[in-house]
Amino acid sequence: MSITAEAQKSLVSVIIPTYNRPKYLPAAIASAVAQTYRNIEIIVSDNASPESPESLVRSFNDPRIRFRRNGTNVGMLANFLAAVREAKGKYVAFLHDDDTWLPEFLERLVPALEESPDLVLAFSDLHLMDAKGAIDRAATERHKLHYNRGGLGQGIYKPFIRLGLVDRAVPAVMSTIYRKDAIDWNAFPPESEHTYDLYLTYLACRDGQGAYYCPERLTNYRVHESQVTNTGRLKLAKSFVFCYEQFLKDERLRAYHPEFRKRLAFHQEALGCALLRAGQAHESRQALLKAIRGGRVNLHTVGALMVGAAPKPLSSHIVDDKKKPPVTLPPATVSQAGGQKA
Repeated sequence: MSITAEAQKSLVSVIIPTYNRPKYLPAAIASAVAQTYRNIEIIVSDNASPESPESLVRSFNDPRIRFRRNGTNVGMLANFLAAVREAKGKYVAFLHDDDTWLPEFLERLVPALEESPDLVLAFSDLHLMDAKGAIDRAATERHKLHYNRGGLGQGIYKPFIRLGLVDRAVPAVMSTIYRKDAIDWNAFPPESEHTYDLYLTYLACRDGQGAYYCPERLTNYRVHESQVTNTGRLKLAKSFVFCYEQFLKDERLRAYHPEFRKRLAFHQEALGCALLRAGQAHESRQALLKAIRGGRVNLHTVGALMVGAAPKPLSSHIVDDKKKPPVTLPPATVSQAGGQKA
């Protein structure tokens, strides 16, 4: 069903940050172009890919598309924010260069924001798909339960602090539309680089604002093979630790501090293990001790702490990824936005 021009009076800025994804980028752009909500601008922001995708972007021959390119790689966060600064819309929505939207994504969510000016965002559920674009229904269900959307009904949630920062139910940069003037886009600290999706949720909910949820699966999140280096794990863990330390400093969120302490301990454990793999035994012990003091006491933390205290040749042997370690370290924590996707 088509929707009226009156219902589409508000401009939506669709932002597609990209870096070196010529295989997937066309599908992402095509899914934005195909939106049944037509009053949009599409900003493709290239972060200095080795080969510029400008000709690919212009091949769509759609006047709603604008292409911008950084002269050098400025990092995920700076690329994301550079595009936001150029956005002219009342609303902004983010689409990773390897994900896609269903045609009705914007049409389903924009009306809720139009009808309720006190809402800062609207979000939907999502599908998980494989590298070839096939929907993985079992993984989709697990994802829904993991992020506590299993029993989440359609409607308005105000405040949505627990939903956003404890449950992390809001897929911030794949299935969400934001009221642009409700977010302080200058408030992102550089330490949030690798978890900017989580920090964006924090900026959206910290003052008690409202969110609308649509349980329809209106976006497709692509899961594909990519090497996650220990450097990536380390940066991601540091960013998560920074975020939860910041949340604990915010008195507006005091009611949720016990939950944040649990999350912080979890990510301190992940940080300690990543530091151990990186050969930074002293820093690893500090992080693991903080995790234990935060209540994260298990075989992973204690085992990693013992490994870190071992003589360097022995500890290096144990955590060498090329060998079979007798101590199993926990997997890298991943941002719901994919961590490395943008």
